[in-house]
Amino acid sequence: MTSSDVPARRRLGAIGMALTFSVAAAAAPVLAQDDDMGSGAVEGEVTLYTSVTQDTVDAVLAALEEQHPDLAVELLRAPTGELDARIATETRTGGIAADVLWMTDPLSMQRYDADGLLAPLEGDVFDVVPPEYRSDSFVGTRLLNLIIVVGSDVDPMPESWADLADSAFADAVVLPDPGFAGSAFAALGFFATDEEFGLEFYEQLKANGAIQVASPVDVLNDVAEGRKAAGITLDKIVRSNAEKGSPIELLWPEPGAIALYSPAAAVASSDDLAAAEAFVEFLVSPEAQAAIASTGWQPVRPDVEWPHSGPVVTPDWAELFGEQEDLLEGYRAIFGD
Repeated sequence: MTSSDVPARRRLGAIGMALTFSVAAAAAPVLAQDDDMGSGAVEGEVTLYTSVTQDTVDAVLAALEEQHPDLAVELLRAPTGELDARIATETRTGGIAADVLWMTDPLSMQRYDADGLLAPLEGDVFDVVPPEYRSDSFVGTRLLNLIIVVGSDVDPMPESWADLADSAFADAVVLPDPGFAGSAFAALGFFATDEEFGLEFYEQLKANGAIQVASPVDVLNDVAEGRKAAGITLDKIVRSNAEKGSPIELLWPEPGAIALYSPAAAVASSDDLAAAEAFVEFLVSPEAQAAIASTGWQPVRPDVEWPHSGPVVTPDWAELFGEQEDLLEGYRAIFGD
């Protein structure tokens, strides 16, 4: 595969600069054993496949350049569906070209793990990440929080998820499609499996006149442009658009925002597994976590400053794996394809 095959692919030290590697620089990484995670000299080269937003990738790679200037990254960034298709093709035709996968939601990683594609996490450096946001082979790097977005002139304001099905919001609510957006599936996974909601909550929303659009961005646009009063979307995009003057507000509903974690893992077949593992370790370092926070996403480490946090709820991702199609079928019986 060449760079002309995939325009989005580019060679990076950390901020898009092409690097020339000596034989020594291409050797296996060396990480100082007595240093904290994310520090010490690391050398090598990894190919990163990611669906993470470009500004976040750029910020993390800039932090990587400061900490580990001799660890080079070749980047392929694409939507989750395109990466899934590429990885499936490469698996059939000789093996994954990536050394590291950094995805948006746990379900893809669970599938890759079940297929034996991921290397196990080694060492206790990942203990800084809450156990609900990691497994034996992949680790969360940031949280994407699903919240309620409302128009600034909405009155009354909803206070809970349940309020969206109230008659006060008849024909006024917009939802993202869980079959299109991984973050929207997090909402379906939580509501469908929570005893206080269940799929009946979606039936209530539908009966109340709620509509479905494709993505969280489409939800935000419908609310910002006044077509709907409220919707379910991601916290980052609400804050960033409100800061630009969009007439919207972010509400953190009861019992909590629905948290989706964005996992990373080293590929077991990597030609430079030590470099791949060092990169995954760096993603949960204080430096990388601060870079992630600077782009508007909640860091997964609780000891990294984050001014926007509130209570969160989260589906049991291990339980959801294998139930995705059944849940989507139940959802589509209510809202259609």
